[in-house]
Amino acid sequence: MTAAQTPTMRDKPDVSDAKVHILWINAGLSCDGDSVALTSATQPSIEDIVLGVLPGLPEVAVHWPLIDYENGPVGVRDDFIHWFHEAYNDELDAPFVLVVEGSIPNEKIKSEGYWAAFGNDPDTGDPIPTSDWVERLAPKALAVLAAGTCATYGGIHAMEGNPTGAMGVADLLGWDFRTPAGIPIVNVPGCPTHPDNLSETILYLLYQATGQAPMIPLDEKLRPTWLFGATVHEGCARAGYYEQGEFAEDYNSQKCLVKIGCWGPVVKCNVPKRGWINGLGGCPNVGGICIACTMPGFPDKFMPFMDEPPGATVSSRAIKAYGGMIRRLRTMTAKTVDKEPSWRAKGTKLTTGYTAPWR
Repeated sequence: MTAAQTPTMRDKPDVSDAKVHILWINAGLSCDGDSVALTSATQPSIEDIVLGVLPGLPEVAVHWPLIDYENGPVGVRDDFIHWFHEAYNDELDAPFVLVVEGSIPNEKIKSEGYWAAFGNDPDTGDPIPTSDWVERLAPKALAVLAAGTCATYGGIHAMEGNPTGAMGVADLLGWDFRTPAGIPIVNVPGCPTHPDNLSETILYLLYQATGQAPMIPLDEKLRPTWLFGATVHEGCARAGYYEQGEFAEDYNSQKCLVKIGCWGPVVKCNVPKRGWINGLGGCPNVGGICIACTMPGFPDKFMPFMDEPPGATVSSRAIKAYGGMIRRLRTMTAKTVDKEPSWRAKGTKLTTGYTAPWR
């Protein structure tokens, strides 16, 4: 499919016979945590997507190592890896979305062996490096989705001093990469990624693939804007304590956690507002600090995790003076509104101030 053939909302396609493959590679440097997280998604669930429960969804063929029952020796038709070879050889019967989980090691910086591989070459029997798969399939994909912080920005494996040269998908392919359909790489960070953020993005791309949604809106770091447009602080139930200059000194407090290591005021993430599963849970919602796992600078720029962030020292001191004044003003207001009006009393006369219009 070329950019000129990319469906649009105006095309109003018949999606009754539409089909899209999802090819999932989790053979980078990964703990598979993003795959595991996706199994708990509810809005939508992976079952909703695969079974086509939602209106307008195309038929979806998911080739995902976590749940796929196909297996067998190399070269056998039932082998799981054959779908990826068919995609590379342009033999699939429908377009495909490439999902990459895990950071991509730099295979060019070593003298022998490989850092990460996915399946074997059917001709030679040699392992195929994960980076080769991404470079082979991305130019043929309808869309490329990087799932989790390792795949988006490198994550833990890409820390300073690592021996693998690990990087994110956009670092490998280039930040200006576009698929033949004109779609940029789509990053859904998180360590692990939020279940519903990932399933919702997959859903959007499937609707876009069938011409039922416009180009996916992304920020400068290729994150979906409706999911990563606000900070943790903006959606946090503890933000009111920050405004009042009230900060927790330990983890047994319901007050703002910024002085004990929370990076929420600068981190783009919707977990406090969305919860984790079915609206429940999420780091600061259950007493945990935000360690900025959705950010490109993670983890190097946010360590040590339990230390007060450098900006918090200045902001917390400034807000304490302002917060004290705000608390006093609110106390004065509360004294007037925290009691009933005087006319609500038992008596023989109407004292509400009401005057009949005929008088």
